[in-house]
Amino acid sequence: MKTPILFIVIPCYNEQEALPITAQRLTALTDDMIARSLIDPASRIVLVDDGSRDATWQVISQLHGADSRFEGVKLAHNAGHMNALWAGMTLSAERCDCVITIDADLQDDVNAMYGFLEEYRNGADVVSGVRSSRKKDSFFKRTTAQGFYKLMKKLGVEMVYNHADYRLLSRRALEALLSFGEVNIFLRGMVPMLGFKTAEVYYERGERVAGESKYPFKKMVAFAMEGITSLSNKPIRYVLLLGALCALLGLAMGIYIIVSFFSHHVVAGWASMMMSVWLLGGLQLMALGMIGEYVGKIYMETKRRPKFILEEHLK
Repeated sequence: MKTPILFIVIPCYNEQEALPITAQRLTALTDDMIARSLIDPASRIVLVDDGSRDATWQVISQLHGADSRFEGVKLAHNAGHMNALWAGMTLSAERCDCVITIDADLQDDVNAMYGFLEEYRNGADVVSGVRSSRKKDSFFKRTTAQGFYKLMKKLGVEMVYNHADYRLLSRRALEALLSFGEVNIFLRGMVPMLGFKTAEVYYERGERVAGESKYPFKKMVAFAMEGITSLSNKPIRYVLLLGALCALLGLAMGIYIIVSFFSHHVVAGWASMMMSVWLLGGLQLMALGMIGEYVGKIYMETKRRPKFILEEHLK
């Protein structure tokens, strides 16, 4: 196998503090890989500015001016983490043999890329970076994250446990992924659908090199909902089953009322009536909300809006 041209795609949102450190580490890493003939000197580091409000683009421009291996991609507005990754991969697909995606904070161990490339040379088209443990996470984050992976599995979604968006894709895997036409994308569930040969590389996740987390609790919940509703229709089926169960309970209550009427044991039950109203009302609202989430996704898909709008590309 010839020495591959590797493109490292990094989505950046308000990362002016982290980027200089990130660039320094990746420069040293790629220098070593080139020296070992693991990657071709034509390899690139693609920094995607996802509509940052700070000086992220200025930093990217400076890096590009100082070292041609750094490419800059500026999106016209904040398109979101998934779409920023998609933009970087789209602009890299025709010029690389393989691509690695990683976040700008470098919490994911960059040295795991050596393992990625080894698995790639052994024939893997998809290599997933998997956290070896979650000891550094808070109890809440660890519990909710593990619960999310288990929930997705029960909903029939194929995902790599404890894997985020740190992965290697060969060119043919990347081209297959980019052929997916949906607007609502959730890469952690879409990549396993490709069906190519896969491998996993385990690593210990570290702390951010600088700056603050861009994923507060609100975004984590939105991200989880996106994953669930983009990849599985089982929640609607569960709502249907719940509705059927409520109907059976209502039928049983009707039989009980009729029997009580003819037995002369009818007692006005305000509490039970109100409980039934609130219970059924709440279930109906939940059902409508769940159905509305799917209808909203259908609405966005029919618009066929672009996943990202490119403002500038430094290459």
